Amino acid sequence: MTEKLYAGDAYLTTCDATVAAVDLEGIVLDRTVFYARGGGQPGDSGVLRWDGGEVAVTDTFTSKETGELTHAIDGDPPPVGAAVTAEIDWDRRYTHMRTHTALHAMSGVIFSDYGAKVTGGNMDSGGSARMDFELDGISQEFGREIEEKLNARLAEDVPVHVIELPRAEALADPDLIRTKVSLIPESVDPIRVIDIVGIDKQADGGTHVRSTSEVGRVRVVKTENKGRAFKRMRIQLDDA
Repeated sequence: MTEKLYAGDAYLTTCDATVAAVDLEGIVLDRTVFYARGGGQPGDSGVLRWDGGEVAVTDTFTSKETGELTHAIDGDPPPVGAAVTAEIDWDRRYTHMRTHTALHAMSGVIFSDYGAKVTGGNMDSGGSARMDFELDGISQEFGREIEEKLNARLAEDVPVHVIELPRAEALADPDLIRTKVSLIPESVDPIRVIDIVGIDKQADGGTHVRSTSEVGRVRVVKTENKGRAFKRMRIQLDDA
């Protein structure tokens, strides 16, 4: 299996690696800084370079066929066994990191103040995202209220920690139980947790910034009633 360097350090932009396999879906490396799409976060794009060539990586995903982290490419692949340098599109990734942290912070604010759990979420590469909540009602006024509270918390410059907890400890944590940590496959142990100190704590495999101040200001651009106890909020990074 590919060593996922981004899981330990989301700020790594490049790494040396060896091509482990090539198939019709793309390239598998022995280690990578490329995040494979999942949990609502898009996969990374970038470039692979090797002696005598380079190829663009257009997406990164976990193959349903092989279960391997796969780099989709646009061009001819390097040969199996080749030494390559993998480099992500950092500007795109950093936008994902900021957006992802903003979503977690918003979910923490809404749970803390209104007791509403998250039921889904997704983000794009332009600094916009949506999150769904178990709320009875929603309005534009509610959206403005959440925007004000969210930006106040983000401006506090709260640290964001990546920690790994033994599965039993994670299942016993009331903060993690509310985020349905029990749905994570039993084979996953320890469980990777993102802790935005005092704001939100969730089992999560995505990439995040080190502090909430890096997120910047966020706008709540739309609130939607999608049905009973199914309310959606859409956000946008102010400078993206």
